[in-house]
Amino acid sequence: MGDTLITVIAIFLAAVLMFVFPLMSISDRNDDISQLSIQTETVEFVNNVRTTGKLTPSNYDAFVKKLSATGNSYDVEIEIKRLDENPGKKSAQTATDKIGENIYYSEYTSQIMEKLEKGTVNLKEGDRITVNVKNTNTTIAQTLKNFFYSMSGNSTYQIEGQHTGVVMANGGK
Repeated sequence: MGDTLITVIAIFLAAVLMFVFPLMSISDRNDDISQLSIQTETVEFVNNVRTTGKLTPSNYDAFVKKLSATGNSYDVEIEIKRLDENPGKKSAQTATDKIGENIYYSEYTSQIMEKLEKGTVNLKEGDRITVNVKNTNTTIAQTLKNFFYSMSGNSTYQIEGQHTGVVMANGGK
């Protein structure tokens, strides 16, 4: 009886070592690849907006399609801090002995999406854009980690990308 129990335990451990741990490793690598892809796409998207001064519906749609190509679903948060220059200043980028301060006011994702539905969102030099991307679904790696490590946190995310930049060109209007 003792030998049978040891044999069953050994077979169970062998199965775990042969199948589960390689699956965990592969799913972790898949999340790492998705992480790198998401970060790269986020940086490219923000840099495109920074250099053109425009956030267009087609650019945003292309960005979301590239994100979804990883097989995960994502929550995209965009914040634009618009520069509201003091009227006593002549420009935003030159002399340091100007009167007053630069003040930024923020627009968030819902406001930006409303403007995107109507057309292009134009930015001006000195505005700031921040994009945060987080996965909303549970990946295989998260499921396995939660099972084996008894981690709680279904609301936590595994894959994220974020980038911030200062707009370098006027977008028009």
